[in-house]
Amino acid sequence: MRLRYRSVWIALGCFWMTLILNSCAPREVKTGSSTPPPSPQTSAPPATPLPDLRVGMAPNYPPVVFKEQGRLMGLEADFARGLGDELGRRIVLVERPWEMLIPALEAGEIDVIMSGMSITEARQRRVRFVKPYMRVGQMSIIRKADRLELGSPALVERTRGRVGFVAETTGAAYVQEHLPQAQHVPLPSTDAGLEALRAGQIDVFIHDAVTAWRVGSNEANDTLTASYSPLTEEYLAWAVRKTDETLHRDLEAVLEGWRHSEHLRELSRKWLTFRTQ
Repeated sequence: MRLRYRSVWIALGCFWMTLILNSCAPREVKTGSSTPPPSPQTSAPPATPLPDLRVGMAPNYPPVVFKEQGRLMGLEADFARGLGDELGRRIVLVERPWEMLIPALEAGEIDVIMSGMSITEARQRRVRFVKPYMRVGQMSIIRKADRLELGSPALVERTRGRVGFVAETTGAAYVQEHLPQAQHVPLPSTDAGLEALRAGQIDVFIHDAVTAWRVGSNEANDTLTASYSPLTEEYLAWAVRKTDETLHRDLEAVLEGWRHSEHLRELSRKWLTFRTQ
């Protein structure tokens, strides 16, 4: 009996020793989270860059737009370059002859005309104008020696002399409508008209107020002068395709911002230092 009890006590002792050893043994520690690790974030695809804004210009209207040492310059050129920062688009200046600007716009070769273009009913049938940025009008430019004969709009309207104008402009339209008795002399550019007047090849040159103001700024050293009495009332504006509503809206917003910030006035003063009105 003692041996049997002894065996039982030995068995119980072994059982308790096993429990103690198991409780003291180091447990396995899980270092990872029970949730799976987040997948690495993928970056958003890069934004598609906006297309270039192709600006059509005819450099025949200094100081609004002209060419100097191969570079397009003037008020409109500064306007165009300023649009790049405002719209976040690269500006590409595209030179075209004056009479090809609207056809180039219609053909999709350019996106906007910025070339001192006057708003007319005929042009409005083909393009959509942004709100005008300047009020101008046709004026008569003459030689100083002819002031008595041609120094007022009334005298010009009665002339039978040689009247020059740039073809395909509002000056040309004015001459053809109001001076039918005069000898009409179409010329390729503003500077060509002024040179023809100085050389005695024409007697009067009809062109925008901007050109007359430019002549007035150099009056002390020039043989030319102007009447400074507008023959017409016109407005200069930019033009886009009639279907391009988005660009039209964006350009009007930029122009309105420039008006409020005085930027429009500052650029005009930079280039039209001789303006008298």
